[in-house]
Amino acid sequence: MEKVSSSCNIELHAPEIVFFDLETNVPKKIGQQFWVLEFGAIVVSAHKLNEIESYTTLIRPKDLSVVPVKSSRIGGITREAVKIAPSFEDVAERIFGILNGKVWAGHNIQRFDCVRIKEAFDGINRAAPVPVGIIDSLVVLTEKFGRRAGNMKMATLASYFGLGEQKHRSLDDVRMNLEVVKHCATVLFLESSLPNTLHNNDKSKWYGSSSIVTRSKTNGKSPCREETSRKSPPTSFSYPRTVPYARGSLGKVAERMKGLLCKAQGQPPFQQLLKHSHSLLR
Repeated sequence: MEKVSSSCNIELHAPEIVFFDLETNVPKKIGQQFWVLEFGAIVVSAHKLNEIESYTTLIRPKDLSVVPVKSSRIGGITREAVKIAPSFEDVAERIFGILNGKVWAGHNIQRFDCVRIKEAFDGINRAAPVPVGIIDSLVVLTEKFGRRAGNMKMATLASYFGLGEQKHRSLDDVRMNLEVVKHCATVLFLESSLPNTLHNNDKSKWYGSSSIVTRSKTNGKSPCREETSRKSPPTSFSYPRTVPYARGSLGKVAERMKGLLCKAQGQPPFQQLLKHSHSLLR
């Protein structure tokens, strides 16, 4: 059996990442309940980002009056569509299985989606799924990519990279979310290789992201933040700034970089950059 040098051996075992998105009603007044109308998710491998499985379903709320008879968007969710859909209780087991014990990823999920998920499970008196970590692309892209694309809404970012229009349907949106992250990661990787040539000279901070949250950082508490009444990005962020790397993780980072260098030997520089751009997401 061929042995791999320890200096080039990259840890292959890692939790899967699930990008997920919820579509809900829009409460018309403060204190009005959110109802989950659609759930969509893709599970991807942590090291290759290939899609392993996907799941999406419309969900019938207890109060059908919160769903508009006609949607203002083409292909949007209507009352007639959710009328024959399963209830959240009917699909809770499937949603729990796809989320529990994985890294959760999505756009503005800390402030919105994971709060709504917990509320939905509380509403049927079931334990909610628990992530091993959370990656909120809204925060990580704001801090690392900056506002060069304008506001940080998914539709704006997708337009910036020419990825088409956001459909505001859960499964389409999570796949778009992953593509946006890949594009941003590639740009940042290229800029980091020639910072004096390719960097856009904005003054945004390169490090200090608080968008990756693990259970160890929460002292056993839920890593989801307080709820908000909107899915779109807030105008300002109150996330605490942290050191570039968690304490004790520098050794892992060094080993990972060694692995990348070993894999990249003998390849043209540009191919190296593109092939290993996904390492920024680890």
